[in-house]
Amino acid sequence: MAEKILITGVSSGLGHGLAKAYLEQGATVYGCSRRKPDDLIEAGLHYQSVDLLDAEHGQKAFEELIHDVSRFDAVILNAAKLGEIRDMADTPLDDLRGTMEINVWANKWLLDTIYSSGKTVKQVVAISSGASISGSRGWNGYSLSKAALNMLIKLYAGERPETHFTSLAPGLVDTEMQDYLTNLPADDRFKPLDILKAAKGTEKMPDGDRCAKMLIEIFPKLLERESGEFTDIRKM
Repeated sequence: MAEKILITGVSSGLGHGLAKAYLEQGATVYGCSRRKPDDLIEAGLHYQSVDLLDAEHGQKAFEELIHDVSRFDAVILNAAKLGEIRDMADTPLDDLRGTMEINVWANKWLLDTIYSSGKTVKQVVAISSGASISGSRGWNGYSLSKAALNMLIKLYAGERPETHFTSLAPGLVDTEMQDYLTNLPADDRFKPLDILKAAKGTEKMPDGDRCAKMLIEIFPKLLERESGEFTDIRKM
C-alpha cells in the first residue's frame, strides 16, 4: 500500500522538494500552499490552495483536501514565514502576529482539523529551525514562533500518544528565504548573515530538492527518538 503523505507549503523550496521526492517514490501526496505548483499537480499531487493567515476559510479549504483520507503515514508541517530581519524594538506587533499566525497557530488548526475528523496519523514532523534555540539578533518573530512551535509539538505529543511528533531543524537550505537573507547588506548587528552568505552555493546549503531527499531518509529514524522532542539534523 502506498504511503500517504501530507505536506504544507508545497509551492517552492523544501516543501516543493519533499512533495516531488515522495511522488517519485510512489507515495500518495497531499499538499497545500497559497501558490499553485502546476508541475507537482501534473505529477499527481492532490492539491488545495489554503491561506494559513485566514483560519476560517483556510480550514474549510483544508477539509476539502483531506476529506477522503482515513490515515496519513506522515504529516509534514513545513509552511513558514521568516519576516524582516531587524531588531525586536523595530518590529511592529502586526508583523509579529502574522509570523506567529503562520508558524504556530495555523499548525494548531491544521492538526486539530486532522484529528477532529477521525484520521489516524503515524508521524508528524514540524519543520523548525536552529533559530528557535539560538535567539540570534534580528531573527525576532521567526525565533519566537519557532520556539513556540517546538513547544506546540511537545504538547501535542503528550495529548496524542498514538502519533510520533518531532520538531526538526533541517539545517541550511537554499530557498527563497535564503535568497532574501544573503542579499541583505552586511550589518554587524546580525552576525549569522555572514555565515549564510559564505554557505550560499556550497554543499553546506543544499537546495530544496537535495535536502528533501536527505530528510526523507531521516524521517523514519526520528521514530526511534522520544516523541515531542526538538531535533537538529546537524546534531544527529
